[in-house]
Amino acid sequence: METAALIVVLVILLALFFDFTNGFHDTANAMATPIATGALKPRTAVMLAAGLNLVGAFLSTEVAATVSGGIIREDLSTAHLMPSLIFAGLIGAITWNMLTWLLGLPSSSSHALFGGLIGATLVGVGLSGINFGVVLSKVVLPALIAPLTAGLIAFLATKLAYLTTRRYDGKPDGRSGFRWGQIFTSSLVALAHGTNDAQKTMGVITLALISVGWQAQGDHRPHIYVIVACAFTIALGTYLGGWRIIRTLGKGLTDVKPAQGFAAETSTAATILASSALGFALSTTQVASGSVIGSGLGRRGSAVRWRTAGRIAIGWVLTLPAAGLVGAVAAFIVVVGGGWGVLIDAILALAVIIALFLRSRRNAVTANNAFSEVADSGLAIDVPEEPPLTPRQARAQRARERAKAKEKGAGR
Repeated sequence: METAALIVVLVILLALFFDFTNGFHDTANAMATPIATGALKPRTAVMLAAGLNLVGAFLSTEVAATVSGGIIREDLSTAHLMPSLIFAGLIGAITWNMLTWLLGLPSSSSHALFGGLIGATLVGVGLSGINFGVVLSKVVLPALIAPLTAGLIAFLATKLAYLTTRRYDGKPDGRSGFRWGQIFTSSLVALAHGTNDAQKTMGVITLALISVGWQAQGDHRPHIYVIVACAFTIALGTYLGGWRIIRTLGKGLTDVKPAQGFAAETSTAATILASSALGFALSTTQVASGSVIGSGLGRRGSAVRWRTAGRIAIGWVLTLPAAGLVGAVAAFIVVVGGGWGVLIDAILALAVIIALFLRSRRNAVTANNAFSEVADSGLAIDVPEEPPLTPRQARAQRARERAKAKEKGAGR
């Protein structure tokens, strides 16, 4: 019993670390576009996102119930293995999260978690340990439908935004009012993220508690202390900001203008909030990426960087099997080594995390250089954009610059 209690404590700690990585991995979902357009300064944006993630985590537990009582069957004769297998699955999820963060790929933390848990359960229990009906209806189908839906909504919303503001065509600051709207819509995305992604860690911890009898079977709602711990952990991770992924979503897919950002964020928030209410454990990252692509297609003259989009799509496809493979290997070590296997897994996981973090320091991406042109200009909604010079003004400015150069040369 003491060994089981220790393993559950390790599961809780590792689950909270996953929650932390989920926070900084997914900050980009809400704040990449308002930072890219200058609607919010980088550090203000992540602070706002952290606060709203915290609030959102308390608003719903539907997704937590899906994770704790649907995907993995806890009512098995092998339930004593479940905490160790959850531990192994979390290792798979965290490893993939850290790797994709290093590469700047906005992959799905949710699917990394599900892949790790499924891979570990297949090794430790077998096919009977997976509820494939729930996996299909609550994970796989939303993964296919949600990004396409969000992209279509963002495409139509962008078209509508530019159609209703056609009189501002040719005026570079004519649609800057959308920056104000972005503050609201990006805040709504951050709130929605808390209602969906924070729940997944709550569900994992609840599943671990049920498997050792610390919570009644059939009671899949997380306890209040689990909700509080997960809410604060994901908020902390969000505050630190995953600047590599923020840069990819804000500039890597398409050059986002304020009207586009407004449309993309509105689409993302609506899709996530609807899914959270239905208990769908979807990928908020995939939804945000689909929205950004849809908004890029919706603005005339905008170009979607399909090479970057292709890299992201490959990451989406690989997430479940890659995290599942790592989770399966970690589970095999546990099955063979027992308690010592858990210790070996913990040491290996710590080594991988430290190695990936140290590698990231070689070319660090921070709030100061993620969007250097925005950071250098200090652009925010209270700074109006200057209109471009007319040809006459440009010629006059060049003449003044030549005169100044001559004066400097004569004074030497």
